[in-house]
Amino acid sequence: MSRPSVLIVLVAAALGAATVVTAFAAVNRARAQRQTRTDTVSTVAQQAPPLTPVRTAPAPATPSYSIATVKQGRTIPLRAKPSGRVVARVASSTEFGSRTALAVATTRGAWLGVTSTALPNGAVAWVKSSDALQLHRTRVSIRVDLSKRRLELRSGSRTVRSFKVAVGRPGSPTPVGRYAITDKLSGSQYGPYYGCCILALSGHQPHTPPGWQGGDRLAIHGTDSPGTVGTPASAGCLRASNANLRVLMRRVPVGTPVFIRS
Repeated sequence: MSRPSVLIVLVAAALGAATVVTAFAAVNRARAQRQTRTDTVSTVAQQAPPLTPVRTAPAPATPSYSIATVKQGRTIPLRAKPSGRVVARVASSTEFGSRTALAVATTRGAWLGVTSTALPNGAVAWVKSSDALQLHRTRVSIRVDLSKRRLELRSGSRTVRSFKVAVGRPGSPTPVGRYAITDKLSGSQYGPYYGCCILALSGHQPHTPPGWQGGDRLAIHGTDSPGTVGTPASAGCLRASNANLRVLMRRVPVGTPVFIRS
């Protein structure tokens, strides 16, 4: 296909499934290769100059979070600091066709510090609040504890659902940090290893498996090997059951922050 490939670094045995998607790798390869490929997304983060670091733990206790949606037809610059040099530009649609929604991690006056797929893990870039952006808030967030292999869906400070997930295997661990949901996709479009659903994340996998030819984007997605859920089986992505993923698809808006801790 001509869609970006999903990195199944497995937030989603290392082969049954896929922190999503320009061109998926050939699915007629050996099953092991296919499942590994599903663990990542094809877009590789460009090496950006030093940007503002974001503290990744503990996650903030604020009961709601700001999301800046880029209005249709607009393109906005991402800056290294308020009024600083431009490090990237963001269009109104993502590579997968969703409306671009930037999670706001911090603010300085009229400037918003946002996470983006164009940035390295653990960094924010700055955009000025303007008529090119539509701001709204959500009380929803996702928290992932890698040591417990558990994902929590929260509304404010209240946990509304908690369930086991597969995490990255040794050598390709799921990277910790603050990310955001960038897209909600149907897994059936890309193969059975994704299960019903894919929630693409803004983060990247810096430790792809040897010989990796796919991309590096993280995701939360399903699997055709349900026995791997709750184990360190992925290439970095988070894998969950279809039942739990359908809940996330219904309740989690694009732009929702995702906090992953060790």
